[in-house]
Amino acid sequence: MQSRHALTFILLTVTIDAIGIGIIFPVMPELLQDVTGANISSASLWGGVLATSFAFMQFLCGPVVGNLSDRYGRRPIMLIALGVMAFDYFIMAIAGSVWILLIGRIVAGIAAATYATATAYVADLSAPEDRAKNFGYIGAAFGVGFILGPLLGGFAAEYGPRAPFWLAAVMSAANMIYGLYVLPESLPAENRRTFDLGRANPFASFRAIGHLPGLKRYLAIMFFYTLAFQSYGSIWSFYGTERFGWDAWWNGLSLAAFGVCMAVVQSLGVAPAIRLWGEKRTSGYGMLVDAVAFGFYGFITSSFWALAFTPVAAAAGVAGPALQGLMTNGTPDDQQGELQGVITSVSSVAMGIAPMLMTTIFWFFTKPGAPIYSPGAPFLLAAVLMVICVLVLVADTRAPKKA
Repeated sequence: MQSRHALTFILLTVTIDAIGIGIIFPVMPELLQDVTGANISSASLWGGVLATSFAFMQFLCGPVVGNLSDRYGRRPIMLIALGVMAFDYFIMAIAGSVWILLIGRIVAGIAAATYATATAYVADLSAPEDRAKNFGYIGAAFGVGFILGPLLGGFAAEYGPRAPFWLAAVMSAANMIYGLYVLPESLPAENRRTFDLGRANPFASFRAIGHLPGLKRYLAIMFFYTLAFQSYGSIWSFYGTERFGWDAWWNGLSLAAFGVCMAVVQSLGVAPAIRLWGEKRTSGYGMLVDAVAFGFYGFITSSFWALAFTPVAAAAGVAGPALQGLMTNGTPDDQQGELQGVITSVSSVAMGIAPMLMTTIFWFFTKPGAPIYSPGAPFLLAAVLMVICVLVLVADTRAPKKA
């Protein structure tokens, strides 16, 4: 019963993190225009800056938090991070300038390392053969949060562009209180190791993890996979508005529909796919579906087919958990927190690059006088990146083994 409550808390934490991201999508344009006085075009550039600052801090702090959880345990690190996240939403709610918003995103980037500790917690509790499946549950929880976020954001925004952040602050604080009562420590004392500040450096963590067979290659794949996948969050609302004439409600609804399909795939589809194909081929097949989906969105001009294709695009959701399971099963138990911290950092670098890269490409191919008008150009780049991921994965004939 205790482990069931603990897993519920972990999944709830991931869900709330995703809700916080999803809440931002429908209200951020209005909020940025409010605090900057700029038009939507200029405000979107600030959106890229905020997203990059968030990812940069997540990159710097992911290994630190992961290493701290390997030393002091998962429970205290996670509860502290939740408290910081609640405070961040409070900052966003009262921000009167874009600089306060920037500080809020920096604080959020630090606290977002909760995800690394959450995945390490699941790795602690899971048998090796169950890790990919349980990571799929985490992905599904994120998908549920991604569904609820835009819907809650759209609803709360009826009371002003800051109301969603008050709601997110209350949810984070309530979850922290829940964790105080139900979350046991998952890392036994004998599996803890001394905190090494040098290894907490993100680049040093890469070197520490990199000696494990095959892991460097998988981390590179994770980077390009995340860079491509972040095209959805980076430009979808701009793309929907420009290509189909969608308003904020339709943009949010389309994102929620994608979240529903992704949650179904990652909760019900990962385990059967792993049993049928294994982790490596499941990851490769998922990336191939992603490449097809991105290519489709690169050229489609019909809003109906864009929405109808959503379940196909979401079917690629098996790739991420399978790839993460592949890496986790090749890492010793006393380095799980460090590994998850490194994965968080690698993903954060990609998440930091993606908004600036994708929005710049979108701007270049939709601006007046563009050499080629193509709102879907960022998705075409994402398709190419996914093909590269598949080629690198197929070229690797080894599987990582535990040291």
